[in-house]
Amino acid sequence: MVNIVVLISGSGTNLQAILDSLPHHQSSTPLPLKSSEKLPESVNVKAVISSKSNVYGLERAKGCTPAIPTQVLALKTYMNRNPGSTRQDWEVELSRIVNSYEPDLIVLAGFMMILSPTFLNAIHGKPIINLHPALPGAFDGAHAIERAYDAYKKGEIKNTGCMVHYVIPEVDRGEPIVIAEVPIKEDDSLDSMENRIHETEWKIIVQGVKKVLNV
Repeated sequence: MVNIVVLISGSGTNLQAILDSLPHHQSSTPLPLKSSEKLPESVNVKAVISSKSNVYGLERAKGCTPAIPTQVLALKTYMNRNPGSTRQDWEVELSRIVNSYEPDLIVLAGFMMILSPTFLNAIHGKPIINLHPALPGAFDGAHAIERAYDAYKKGEIKNTGCMVHYVIPEVDRGEPIVIAEVPIKEDDSLDSMENRIHETEWKIIVQGVKKVLNV
């Protein structure tokens, strides 16, 4: 069995794309758009870990049959419960939790926390990949879709896209694994462009998992 741990911070649609691709899980919250990409029986989502409580991504994992184990490690809560602790201490604890599931791959699927070498060096060389809604070298970091839309309106770009890439200390600068361009239409609103990017993300995150695991 090949084990994946998925890290999330929100509604979990990109997590859902992975869940929908698993032949041995029945999801109660499938996406409206089905991807043709499927993962083999040998791939297992061992756990979903969130940096926030009360997010719908946790319900997606719990609502699967069989259910997927979940944990929450919120930075503020951790530091309140451990006076004098630092963000690095939080990352050490996060790495401990992740390593306890013995993953072959860690997937950041809408995980909104930047991970430093404190975490990256504690994962024993296991690959860590991230899904980012922009093309390589463009709009690194937060609010990438909004920034791309503004750039289009200013005539600076004609299309955008998304990618799955390896995680390194430099935010969104790791080696790309899967890249997909997304055209911007003249009559696009921010919402319509964003929806098209998300639909593309749901496809490439599964492609990225398959490529890294070579399955």
